[in-house]
Amino acid sequence: QVQVAESGGGLVQPGNSLTLSCTASGRTFKNNAVAWYRQAPGKEREFVAAINWVGIRAYYADSVRGRFTISRHNANNTVNLQMDTLEPEDTAIYSCAVHYGGDWSRSAPVLHWGKGTLVTVTS
Repeated sequence: QVQVAESGGGLVQPGNSLTLSCTASGRTFKNNAVAWYRQAPGKEREFVAAINWVGIRAYYADSVRGRFTISRHNANNTVNLQMDTLEPEDTAIYSCAVHYGGDWSRSAPVLHWGKGTLVTVTS
């Protein structure tokens, strides 16, 4: 049984940074694409960023491109999301998803979801 867990969420002021981490236990996800999604209050879940299994190809939503950086460390079974220049609009529950296959696409099925970590950006 694979368990995916996120950590690193919290309360930050606009303009500051935060790093989220996604780890898996029970089984490695080194051969899978991993993505971050978020869901703001009253809104549908949306894609944030994804990284392929090797870690050399990354994908970003337009709203975070240039501010967020996704990376992975397969030796530690970890995927990180570095979030810089945070805005109040980034407030959401951020969830990690392990996708089927080594490269990410919007149609690739999600094999495992984490429960999410809350990020609140407010002054």
